Amino acid sequence: MKVSVIGTGHVGLITGATFAERGNDVLCVDVDRKRIRALQKLAMPFHEPGLRELVVRNSKAGRLRFGGTNADAVAFGQVVFICVPTPPQADGHADMTFVENVSRDIAAALQDYRVIVDKSTVPVLTGERVKMVITRYARKNVAFDVASSPEFLREGSAIEDTLNPDRVVFGVESARAEKVLRELYHNFKAPIVVTDIKSAELIKHASNSFLSMKISYANALAAVCELSGADVQQVTRGMGLDRRIGAAFLSAGIGYGGSCFPKDVSAFEAISRELGYDFRLISEVKSVNVEARERFLKKVQEELWIVKGKTLAALGLSFKPNTDDCRESVAIEIVKRLLSMGARVRAYDPAAIPTAREILGKSVTYCRSAYDAARGADAALVLTEWKEFADLDLAKLKRALAQPVVLDGRNLFDPAKMREMGFIYRSVGRP
Repeated sequence: MKVSVIGTGHVGLITGATFAERGNDVLCVDVDRKRIRALQKLAMPFHEPGLRELVVRNSKAGRLRFGGTNADAVAFGQVVFICVPTPPQADGHADMTFVENVSRDIAAALQDYRVIVDKSTVPVLTGERVKMVITRYARKNVAFDVASSPEFLREGSAIEDTLNPDRVVFGVESARAEKVLRELYHNFKAPIVVTDIKSAELIKHASNSFLSMKISYANALAAVCELSGADVQQVTRGMGLDRRIGAAFLSAGIGYGGSCFPKDVSAFEAISRELGYDFRLISEVKSVNVEARERFLKKVQEELWIVKGKTLAALGLSFKPNTDDCRESVAIEIVKRLLSMGARVRAYDPAAIPTAREILGKSVTYCRSAYDAARGADAALVLTEWKEFADLDLAKLKRALAQPVVLDGRNLFDPAKMREMGFIYRSVGRP
């Protein structure tokens, strides 16, 4: 099929590349001309394992191209995906300006039947509003359908998640749109869940909020474990083996971050409130997430006493491993707090230093390795669970540090081994 994708952020670029990999003819457009020029030269705008290889292969095969306008996208694709940002506003609601602007562009360009699919994470009732805008601004009697097909990709494993998803969800309001989307997804080996548009929109926010709740539950449990002397990893392992619960997203740490969970939880809370329901459980998920960060900072203060003037090695800046994304990164927030307390921070991340530099500027010393960051530091702080950090030569790390203090916000190391090696070691929810 011919498929158009409007927007080449994480969702849009991965959507376009994976549909091309499945044999479709894909056009990706974006208002960011600099980004499009880079993509035409096969330069990736962000770090995602396997993405460049996928883009190069499908570009050279002629199935994936970049450039043009939103009108070109409408003329090209039988299915047009809207993959534009929906950033959070101060009150928690998603800013839908980009979605409305694209909807108006689509309306102006419509000549023949198209299925317009919201792929961006949007609040429930967005489909109705997109349909309203297109109906209002399109020429009379032009046929189209609006649909919703939320993405469930995880940064760092987005290619695998998209090519081999747990499920494909799309919401439609006509048999014609359903037929088109079933054809588009026919060679994805996953259960297809067809719903009405409102239910599809809610599935995304409900899923991300539930996963955030599991993380916050593990972090609240970690606090109880610390107070009682229990080990949160043993507790969550015992829980996770129950098939009704599952082990995923039950890892205690310093909280969730990123471009999805914080935004989606706040948006779900806001839209629920707007609809007339006070979703107090979601509000508590947010509070527990902040508390996890604060408890870690308290441990830093307990071990150092005076933070001002101390040199700290920050291991990790991205919000999770295998990505350079620092949006809503808990690691970045902790670094900012330490800087505000007067600490000197030496930071290392395998992929995210260029991105982090845009946020932190020259306030941090950026290092070439974890050992370089630890050199002369009063403590090392593990803030992102990169495998590179789990595989560190601990003896070498100890020699680099001025004081053998490690505060592990991601529970990467064995407490008994760390203490046996002479480290002063604090983790999350473990004795």
